[in-house]
Amino acid sequence: MRLSTLLFWAASALLAQPYSPALFDALEWRLIGPFRGGRVCAVSGVPGDPATFYFGAVGGGVWKSTDAGTVWTPVFDAQRIASIGAIAVAPSNPDVVYIGSGEADMRSDIGFGDGVYKSADGGRTWTNMGLRDSRQIARILVDPRDPDRVYVAALGHAYGPNAERGVYRSTDGGRTWRKVLDRGPETGAADLALDPQNPRVIYAAMWNAKRPPYSAYGPIEGPGSGLFKSTDGGDSWNPLSGHGLPEGQWGRAGVAADGRRVYAVVDAARAAGLYRSDDAGATWTRASADSRIVSRAWYFGTIAIDPQNPDTVYVPNVALYKSSDGGRTFTVLKGAPGGDDYHLLWIDPAGPRRMILGSDQGTNISVDGGRTWSSWYNQPTAQFYHVITDNQFPYRVYGSQQDNGTAAVASRTDHGVIDARDWFSVGGGESGYIALDPKDPNIFYVGNTYGSLTRFDKRTGQAQNITPWPLRRGMNTPLPELKYRFPWTAPLVTSPTEPDALYYGSQYLLKTTDGGLTWREISPDLTGKTRMGVIYSIGPSPLQAALIWTGSDTGLIHLTRDGGRTWADITPKGLPEWSKVTHIEASHFDPAEAYAAVDRHRVEDYKPYLYRTRDYGRNWNLVTAGLEEPAYLNAIREDPNRRGLLFAATELGVAVSFDDGDRWQALQLNLPACSVRDLVIHGDDLVAATHGRAFWILDDIASLRQVDAKTAALDAYLYKPAQAVRVNPEPFGGTPFPVEEPKAKNPPDGAIIDYYFKTAPEGEVTIEIVDAKGGVVRRYSSLDREPPRRPAAVADAWVVAAPRVTARAGMNRFFWDLRYAPPGAAGGGEASRQAQGPLALPGSYRVRLTAAGRSYAQPVEVALDPRSTAPAADLQKQFELSMNAVRAMERAARELPAGAARTRVIAALSAVLSVAQSADRTPPAAAYEIYAEALKELETR
Repeated sequence: MRLSTLLFWAASALLAQPYSPALFDALEWRLIGPFRGGRVCAVSGVPGDPATFYFGAVGGGVWKSTDAGTVWTPVFDAQRIASIGAIAVAPSNPDVVYIGSGEADMRSDIGFGDGVYKSADGGRTWTNMGLRDSRQIARILVDPRDPDRVYVAALGHAYGPNAERGVYRSTDGGRTWRKVLDRGPETGAADLALDPQNPRVIYAAMWNAKRPPYSAYGPIEGPGSGLFKSTDGGDSWNPLSGHGLPEGQWGRAGVAADGRRVYAVVDAARAAGLYRSDDAGATWTRASADSRIVSRAWYFGTIAIDPQNPDTVYVPNVALYKSSDGGRTFTVLKGAPGGDDYHLLWIDPAGPRRMILGSDQGTNISVDGGRTWSSWYNQPTAQFYHVITDNQFPYRVYGSQQDNGTAAVASRTDHGVIDARDWFSVGGGESGYIALDPKDPNIFYVGNTYGSLTRFDKRTGQAQNITPWPLRRGMNTPLPELKYRFPWTAPLVTSPTEPDALYYGSQYLLKTTDGGLTWREISPDLTGKTRMGVIYSIGPSPLQAALIWTGSDTGLIHLTRDGGRTWADITPKGLPEWSKVTHIEASHFDPAEAYAAVDRHRVEDYKPYLYRTRDYGRNWNLVTAGLEEPAYLNAIREDPNRRGLLFAATELGVAVSFDDGDRWQALQLNLPACSVRDLVIHGDDLVAATHGRAFWILDDIASLRQVDAKTAALDAYLYKPAQAVRVNPEPFGGTPFPVEEPKAKNPPDGAIIDYYFKTAPEGEVTIEIVDAKGGVVRRYSSLDREPPRRPAAVADAWVVAAPRVTARAGMNRFFWDLRYAPPGAAGGGEASRQAQGPLALPGSYRVRLTAAGRSYAQPVEVALDPRSTAPAADLQKQFELSMNAVRAMERAARELPAGAARTRVIAALSAVLSVAQSADRTPPAAAYEIYAEALKELETR
């Protein structure tokens, strides 16, 4: 399978679309963070430029900073691939940047690429330059004198042999490629080094490695790995072996060169370590046998030389190690307790105190030789596996971030943005599921690698180990030797119908009803005869407590209808072995219905597979029309409110089906290219866990629930709004975070009003909010123009534009802030111009859309903030005083002549309005007194 099929949203998918995307194209995904970096294996700076740097996230695309890492900006989001393995900036022309897509760290969660990309304008635009079937690219080098002469280390397919492995060279800027080092379809290139003194001298580290289809920590390595050298720009190569290098089979190696000094960090069965040559690779000595620098060498395997001192060498690993004596001894330059895992260090040849470092936690920059580093808490490249939400208001979004731990992020806040104050950890865990105790919002069950499990109490911060069998073995222990076989990401779910039941998947389905103090096996081995398989998905029915579906990574689906006493193998006919059942969704409408997402990319099949049953698994239908490879499926979710509305999490984004899976279409919208591992529907929101771009929320999918054949046939349509929640927070939360600090947006306050035009209407379009008595609360028009902003001591970056009524063809979205019109006091001074209108009372309203001479109406409900305990009588007093103040302000503007008296009266009434609206409570007596005095002055004049 060639990755030229990457454009799975192209013609074949479009033909399968049942409805025009224009019906919902104003929907917008909203990033909520956290801004905690994810794994990075590709970094580069610009030689001689102290401010410009690039990094490529393994699942989050390419990012650029022009201020030495204070702010990072994505520059690759227009592409349809997100995994980056290599970056190189042409030293002779810094506008030329090459990207090798597809990470090469050979993790179990490895992301794939589709070749080499090039930018000729510093990252603003990109062009795919070929090598599309390489999938994983480990390194790119550019001749320091010629930006068109490029070398690529193609590691190749992670799960099987392929022809596009080896070292490639282009002499025309990537338009054509020639394979210059070929060790066969099993062995790819893991590293390259150019001699900066003579760029025709090249070193290449070749590596025979692949991942197995079953759950395993490291890759499988084979013969053929080694070190090679070319002295003619890649035309010919000679193996470097013996002469001091280790004998026998090698694993991964990394190489760096500077004239006659060459270093190689070598993983070998015998005598692994750092090797040094002082005669350009002719002979070698083992400079260091320090086990730290070859720890998990398959995951690291790079080395960097100080360009001005060849005795100074750096080896990234669990820590960043530095040697100042030619590799004999090492100290830790950077590293934290527990390990950060560093992958690549780039050093500026024009000024070696400038460095950029890629790690599991993101990217750091140093401008002082490694003494201090920039933050990695400004990069929203977190890799999440699964997502859940709680039942608070505002709700929180929970997940485990690969390499970094758990995160609970607010979906919205009371201070206008979501920033570093608005997320926290719920204990350890980097790869597992999180489950909430339905009866206690402070208790979390947190899975971790290979079956580790804790019960975390947020009140005390204690995390009890409730692993079903806590006697741990090493990560490389063969699976058949384990009592319980768990994958890297073991399924953990609470029962939607039994508050005390928690299910956990090994080769057996495990159940606890006492918070993990005791576990029961409620199934036989459900993974087949391989003794290597695991349960990968658990789907308890939301309709019947005894009905549970399971799927394994060996391609088996089982069902119990009696709580685990008996099980039936209901695997779809013809589903091959090692078809990973990534997710099973039990229907919310019929206990006989379920959906199973299946992923076969571990056996080199990147097609999406989604099976649907309507008879308890006796028959399954493959329902994937509109989904195309290589966007294999990670999860499937059914909307609990509209039957037949499905959402699919794919390796390249999100898709939607309005007809129970029969036809699919993209729901990517503004979501950047990324692997979406899980989705959850929370009320009217769709929440996505991406594996490289953190958490995103598609706010208010009420319009999607109304898309059908009738809606699609209309010339115009006003969607029924979802319930709006009235919030009224304190507007000042202290000194705000600087503009440069990363922040996420809140959802809009108030009611979201969606409407659709098949063609853009002529003339004015109006939106009116009407109360239960027929009175107009607020009127908006497409002809409205925001008045000029008066000069103020506020930078433009802090100013938020008011929403406008749009009238474009397709879907339009408008926000009513749940307020009446502000005081319209002409010449009323600064106080009246800044005043907001009164908040609408909770209750029933109508939205009226008028366009092209026709009107459309829908009801909208306004609910009180669930956190508010204000009685209706207090809210009524607040509303009445506020409305009285507004009317008096408008009367003052009409009746009083311009001057001090009018300014004084309006200022007093504006203060009354501000006080009355400040909280859901009976207004203070002083507000009534000020109102009475202002009204008296108004009436006596």
